[in-house]
Amino acid sequence: MRVLLIGDVVGRPGRRIIHERLPDLIRDRGLDFVVANGENAAGGNGLTHEVADQLWSDGVDVLTSGNHIFDKREVLDFIDESPQVVRPLNYPAGVPGRGVTVRPTRNGETVAVLNVSGRSFMPTQYDDPFQAVEAALQALPPVDAVLVDVHAETTSEKMALGWFLDGRASVVVGTHTHVQTADERILPRGTAFLTDLGMTGPYNSVLGVRTELVLDKLRRQMPVRFETAGGPAQLCGLIATVESGRAVAVERLFIRES
Repeated sequence: MRVLLIGDVVGRPGRRIIHERLPDLIRDRGLDFVVANGENAAGGNGLTHEVADQLWSDGVDVLTSGNHIFDKREVLDFIDESPQVVRPLNYPAGVPGRGVTVRPTRNGETVAVLNVSGRSFMPTQYDDPFQAVEAALQALPPVDAVLVDVHAETTSEKMALGWFLDGRASVVVGTHTHVQTADERILPRGTAFLTDLGMTGPYNSVLGVRTELVLDKLRRQMPVRFETAGGPAQLCGLIATVESGRAVAVERLFIRES
């Protein structure tokens, strides 16, 4: 089984490069399953049904998310009913949506996708991610692969969860910081790991935002309304080959429009 996990999709540029490149990647690289973090896919913050439909039609099988998943209230209209969207499973009890989903792949196998948030420097008061993911794993039915999106601010927390899940998840990747790391590897017990997938969105930007707006904010310390940058886009992700639930090959993916 070959799976692709795509880093945080930011606004129209991120959606555009997925629309233009993902179908060919699925065909040419023999991809059986695609996960993308979609919490910034609608206008740079949040997710709508229209945007989710577009990403699903382009070949994304499951959308993970993070602390921005509820930024657009429209997500409440479909997040409970859609098994193709997950939010961090360690939100407090009673929050809409699900943190785990099990879906079929193109080759007839099954994949569990788990989404969990770190707690260090995050704006939301999440429950313990280690206990939450442990409970989620214990409740899973038999599947052919387990993919985990760790939406967290610090590299140490993402790495710690990667080691915690080594041998129990097929792939563990970090999201949220929008900068791709270069530490892809297979941990000793067979879990593919990358600290952060990076961002799928505007290349000439500050984490997807127009550079002049970020500079103004940082230099003057005055309120600024952030807007998604335009121009060429990049697509960041990780391709992993999984056999018998364990990763046997891993490849970091970075595509940039000219």
